[in-house]
Amino acid sequence: MTVTAVGDERSQVVVTDLKRTQIAMYAGASGDFNPLHTDEPFATTIAGNPTVMSHGMLVMGMAGEVLASWFGVANVRRYRARFQAPTWPGDTISVTARVEAIANVDGEQRAEISVRATTGTDKTVLSGTATVVLS
Repeated sequence: MTVTAVGDERSQVVVTDLKRTQIAMYAGASGDFNPLHTDEPFATTIAGNPTVMSHGMLVMGMAGEVLASWFGVANVRRYRARFQAPTWPGDTISVTARVEAIANVDGEQRAEISVRATTGTDKTVLSGTATVVLS
């Protein structure tokens, strides 16, 4: 982990061509079998979507990988996100994490991080924040 100042950032493509298989695997791992994520006829005919959508928490988990790889999973103290738009099979998702502030709190040097996930069309699908300990 190398953080030298407010404004440092890391960007990473976390998935290229999101697969239905990844969505189905996440449904199995999470126990979330909502038909919006798993049932093509329901997603299209009843819900009016172009196809099944991925789980917001799947995208949040992918974005969290950027934080974990940059700061170490044990150093992530808080992570929150807001889902802003659905993601679909075929999407490429990129994540940018940026240091917004650094302060000493309870004897630890902590950084406040902004997190943004976008699709290949630069549409924001997730925005969030995290607090991490800098070691």
